[in-house]
Amino acid sequence: MDMSLTNTTSGHLEEALERLHASGPERDGWLSNHAPMVVEALAAHGRAGAVHHWLDLYRDRLEDFPDRVAPVTDANWASALGDPRRITDWTDHYSRALADRPWRSVLAEWWPRLLPGMYGGATHTVIRVGHAVRALQAGENGPRLTELAHALGYWAARHQPVAGVAALPGAPTATEALDAVPAIDPGHVGFRTRLAAVRRLPVWAGDVTDPDTAKDRLAELVRAATHRYATHGHGEPTMLVHAATAPNAVLRTLDSLPRDQWVPSLHAAWTASAAVTAMYGPVEPVAYVPPARLTAEEVLEKALAHGDEHVIKLTDTALDIGDDLALAAALRAVEISRPLV
Repeated sequence: MDMSLTNTTSGHLEEALERLHASGPERDGWLSNHAPMVVEALAAHGRAGAVHHWLDLYRDRLEDFPDRVAPVTDANWASALGDPRRITDWTDHYSRALADRPWRSVLAEWWPRLLPGMYGGATHTVIRVGHAVRALQAGENGPRLTELAHALGYWAARHQPVAGVAALPGAPTATEALDAVPAIDPGHVGFRTRLAAVRRLPVWAGDVTDPDTAKDRLAELVRAATHRYATHGHGEPTMLVHAATAPNAVLRTLDSLPRDQWVPSLHAAWTASAAVTAMYGPVEPVAYVPPARLTAEEVLEKALAHGDEHVIKLTDTALDIGDDLALAAALRAVEISRPLV
């Protein structure tokens, strides 16, 4: 372990990741293993000492990796993309790549290949990559590199593009564009069925061609989607978290990518956030005033005490934004979500 990192994690993050890397990225068929994302979020906000207790509460939701099928290679990777049976094969492939090359080089090669399929695994694939990248940006060591291999492997195996979506007239701001997203028929059940029902989305930021502008607009989208949760999260408290956390995962990754990948990253993140909004948004918003004005520290304490993985991850994104509306959204998630235990 790189001891220069212990001031921020005391080794707890590395220990937690090593504990988790014996488990696969899914359970019960295709539900995501959120633990690697949560422990990184806790460590990033100074709660590394809480990760093992939280993992003890979550451990019954961990499952073993599926069996290997056949190695993924530079020659056959395209045929293995999007095949969930190959999760372990893909993880092996990225483990080999990251052992041979700098992680930013591997990420830059694979990001444009994976970006069109960020909807697989209910967007948890790109979210897990975003957490892994943030950890590596803070400092490199073996467990953090292994986590990136696991995250990329999950994304490649669950790669799922969205096609055939008609463009609706756009709006100038991210808030207005999210308001303009038409809801799908509520009769559809399940993420994949709902995603297939998304046929129309408004255009937003489609004219952006400058990388710095793309980064600014992506930050605007994350802020708008997080604020929106306070008044719309009741539509589906768990799934609507991803309208904010998926684009935030992309935003966190930008600085580790070549600048020519920033604009397509913005466009993919918008489609993901808008699609989740269409799939789960309520018919009407509700007014929400938090019961008290709390500090960021107090909001994080409430999220940790609540324990739900999505609450913690939305709080993580809200803390990135840091304003009162974002913190209110995190408190709303605490109020309307089921606690971990």
